[in-house]
This record gives sequence, C-alpha cells and structure tokens, in this order.
Amino acid sequence: MVLRKREDWKEFLSDDAKKTLADVFDSTKKHRGAYLGAGDVKVAQLWCAFVELKKEVEELKKVLGKVQEPLRAIVSIGDAEKKKTIERVIAEIIKPTDEPTQEATKKLVESLMKF
Repeated sequence: MVLRKREDWKEFLSDDAKKTLADVFDSTKKHRGAYLGAGDVKVAQLWCAFVELKKEVEELKKVLGKVQEPLRAIVSIGDAEKKKTIERVIAEIIKPTDEPTQEATKKLVESLMKF
C-alpha cells in the first residue's frame, strides 16, 4: 500500500479566499482560551469564527441602518422631481384644457412613474 501525502485543501482556494480565511481565523485568536479547552478544538474554533462573523454582520446592519433613511429621502426627492418633469413634459405635449383630458394626463403621468 502506497501512502500518499494528503494535500491541504486550502491550497486550492483563490488568493482572495485564502486571505479572507486567514483573516477570519485570526479574528478568533481572542477566543483561544475557550476553543483550546474544548473537546473538539477545530469545531470550537469554527464556532468562534462564526461568532466573529456574526458580530461583523451586526455591525454592518447598524451602519446600513444609519445610511438607509437618508438614501430613502434622496430617492423620494428624486421621485418627486421625476414626477414634476414628466407632468411638465406631458402638459407641454398634450396641453390638457378640459377635465377629461386633465384626468387622462394625470393617469398617464402615474403610469410613466412606474418606469
């Protein structure tokens, strides 16, 4: 029987993935005392990595939460300006004078706002 040296699976990762994996495991070092005392050190270290990744996700959620409302306001302003422009252009083209034409123009503007 020929014993073949087992290749390290991490060698098949892209350079970016290798760096990311190294960074994740580096972030677990602060939990070293916990995972080294575990029955299955490798699994415990993975759980510690999971904890660190969860913390990063929560931090990103906080940042996104702070940015979300101002972006919504910007989009809202943009939509209002878009509607005004469409109304102006349609009014120049159709020149609604009577109520049925004005109503049709209003419906056309609302329809165009969906695009």
